[in-house]
Amino acid sequence: MSPRRVAVVPHTHWDREWYEPFQGFRLRLVKLLDKLLPLLEDDPSYTRFLLDGQMAVVDDYLEVRPEAEERIRALATSGRLTMGPWYILMDEFLVSGETIIRNLQKGIARGAAFGGVMPVGYLPDMFGHIAQMPQILRQAGFAHSAVWRGVPSVIDKTGFWWEAPDGSTVRAEYLVVGYSNGAAIPNDAKALALRVKDHEAEVGSFLVDGLLFMNGTDHQEPQPWLGRIVAEANELQDDLQFEITSLHDYLADAPTTNLPRWRGELRSGARDNLLMGVASNRVDVKQAAARTERALERRAEPYSALFLAADAWPKRLLELAWLGVIHNSAHDSICACSVGEVIDAVLHRFAESRRIAEGLASQALDALGRSMTEPGPAVVNASARARQGLVELVVPATGSTENVQVLSERVGPGLPGVLTLDAQTVRTVLGAVQGSRIDNDTWVQNVTMEESESGIDLTITLGPEENPFVQIASIRHDLYTRLGARPDTMVRVQLDQPPLRRILAVADTTPGFGWRAFEPAPLINPVTVADSHSDQGNDGAVAPVVLTNGLVTVEIDLADGTFAVDGIEGFGRLVDGGDHGDSYNYSPPATDTIVDTPDSLRVTLGEQGPVRATATIVTNYQWPEYVDGMSRKRVGTRLVEVTTTVELRANDPSVHVATRFINPSRDHRLRVHLPLPEPTDHSAAECAFAIVERGLSAEGRAEEYGLPTFPSRRFVTAGGLTVAHEGLLEYELVDIAAGEDGTDRAHTLALTVLRSTGMLSRLGMAYRPLPAGPLTPVDDLQLLGHSIEARYALRLNCDDPYVMAEDAFLPLDVIQSFGGGDRPPSGSALEVQGAEVSAVQRVAGNLEVRVFNPTDQMTTVHIGNRSGWLVNLRGAPISPVEGRFDLQPFKFATIRLTA
Repeated sequence: MSPRRVAVVPHTHWDREWYEPFQGFRLRLVKLLDKLLPLLEDDPSYTRFLLDGQMAVVDDYLEVRPEAEERIRALATSGRLTMGPWYILMDEFLVSGETIIRNLQKGIARGAAFGGVMPVGYLPDMFGHIAQMPQILRQAGFAHSAVWRGVPSVIDKTGFWWEAPDGSTVRAEYLVVGYSNGAAIPNDAKALALRVKDHEAEVGSFLVDGLLFMNGTDHQEPQPWLGRIVAEANELQDDLQFEITSLHDYLADAPTTNLPRWRGELRSGARDNLLMGVASNRVDVKQAAARTERALERRAEPYSALFLAADAWPKRLLELAWLGVIHNSAHDSICACSVGEVIDAVLHRFAESRRIAEGLASQALDALGRSMTEPGPAVVNASARARQGLVELVVPATGSTENVQVLSERVGPGLPGVLTLDAQTVRTVLGAVQGSRIDNDTWVQNVTMEESESGIDLTITLGPEENPFVQIASIRHDLYTRLGARPDTMVRVQLDQPPLRRILAVADTTPGFGWRAFEPAPLINPVTVADSHSDQGNDGAVAPVVLTNGLVTVEIDLADGTFAVDGIEGFGRLVDGGDHGDSYNYSPPATDTIVDTPDSLRVTLGEQGPVRATATIVTNYQWPEYVDGMSRKRVGTRLVEVTTTVELRANDPSVHVATRFINPSRDHRLRVHLPLPEPTDHSAAECAFAIVERGLSAEGRAEEYGLPTFPSRRFVTAGGLTVAHEGLLEYELVDIAAGEDGTDRAHTLALTVLRSTGMLSRLGMAYRPLPAGPLTPVDDLQLLGHSIEARYALRLNCDDPYVMAEDAFLPLDVIQSFGGGDRPPSGSALEVQGAEVSAVQRVAGNLEVRVFNPTDQMTTVHIGNRSGWLVNLRGAPISPVEGRFDLQPFKFATIRLTA
């Protein structure tokens, strides 16, 4: 019998930030690489080292040791040092598909400066894997991947074919016991051989040929005796043939026949911890991610690409914004299974990236406004589909109120009509004036100045929008000059301020990626309020508050604060229970106390239509204060007031909900229960470039209970109910009972609003008894005293959840035009029909559009009269496109437009 090949791959797994903040770990990284580089250069027996598959490690080191760049390049180009392909090892479920692609593209581009990246989709420690990852890897040119967590029990070999929904397939190497099976090898050849023999016995049934021995673990420094020990181990026995190699060299020769096959996502805890609770801890981090990605992907990039000249593309600013998002996508960062200082840094990076994105979107919209032929307000649509939508704007109070809802009105002058000031006072006031804005609704429209013997008459005309032609600095200079010549003169200031009105309207249909001069749409389905009672509660009238628009009807129950949607009762029930888990997993306390009924409530009406109507439900609960560590039961009492606003909009079949409160308690999980119109045995939720179907259970084991809480990116559908949400990434189908046919079916969808816990990792939990990280108290994970807001929308029998999610969370923009440009009152900058759009940006001066087909039917994508090339994720051309192309089921594609 020939000896078994033992492929020793020296590596380190580098968490950029985790139980220490970034700078603390970077000090250790510098120490590691300061040892590794001379070891590789001086010891020919230490032939390889895998730098964890992420280029951020290199950049973080070179910021401190810039002089080492050529040394790293020399080792990488010679094959001694393996890097990439990712920029950072991200979590796949808690970031958008576009973030995953940008991460991979950035890693590949950065690795090119060092001779290229490792041709393996290295995924060693992600908490499960998305269904479309094989397609992403294939489109980037990779045929191999390496995975650990999430592999289901039906996979019984170290190699298997992993297939995406579209049929794209990669050979996956299953790291059966993780990426650390060869960590910290002994400085003794005999001991090494014995250890490997024991490991062979442990995983032997999985092996299809050789044994992959990953010589590294979290933050492990290289072991300098490796080359010598491997040589000695080969000399003293014949059963094992040790070889120091690279991961891609090993996989290049790995068997490809008679391997099992798996299609779709990898989310099993059958053999290793999946750590599914990371989707719901630190909900503020998840919400910041959702808002920042939306600001970048759906507004900053498409608006800048479509409404700015090609040479004005803000490339570097977008790179900086994306860098913050990519850094935050690291699994220990976005998952918030980290110490408080790390989470603070994550939120700061999201805030900076979002600020850049919002500023760039505003600049592009300003450019669009300057380019239009006709003056006045216009509506801009960031979606590819033509649509109506709610908009607010300030207009003169003299216009018609047909098809609009007046929110506020200022009939008389908001400022003193005439002021008489001496020259010194005028100088002081002018020094404080920085622009033409007076307040949020008022701008300087025009300024006239007349000088006479009795003084200077200054007339300022105010209006509801900014006029870029009013040069405040020039006017101020002119007035300073006049006052300098007449230092004792008086200035009479007259303010001409027309009445203003803030209105709400449904903007008429605006073209996809286009604009239209504002015009309110007819209110075919206006909102009305019936059976309304102001400030009523348990001791008041029992008749419900009813909101309806003819498309959907909401009735608010004054007894318990829940609401019915089209007669289906029980929506909005808040269920609070204990959580004696940690940042990785929910776990119930030994004795739980469930609170799902308020002690008191009141319901008040806000806006009453016809465009928008709202009702506010204020409920008061007594939540337990914390879980006692000794008894493991919830103790104490904390009063909490929860405010839930239910909103209906004209012409819109969705119910929009916002729940807010100040978190008063520790160690608990709050979920909102949403009844299903029809009992069901499955759900369908959006993940990257796909809608993934899941059942009622999840694989687990004694070391980690298979809790069927699943992630959802923007929406989830079950039993005829669709829920679109913002940064609320965890749901579960509950209230399960057997039907008449004996099949279990769920009756309720539970959406997690908050999960509070005080430990990074905990020992002895009911659902995961062994720790998953350091046993570190992290009080920030409790979100104690934080303002919590959960926003979601509900729709029964939704035809297209992508449309619903966009309408709920991607509002139309309103701009002001002053005319004089060359753009007509209505138009579109880009036509894309037949698929969902993931990205619109500029690459090398050309428009690049990424689309995906989330259905099981082929579609034809129309791009108007445009032409270009389909390209892969590395930008290499695949085939030419003229006006349209076919897109296979579950496929995504990138089009580089050249005309």
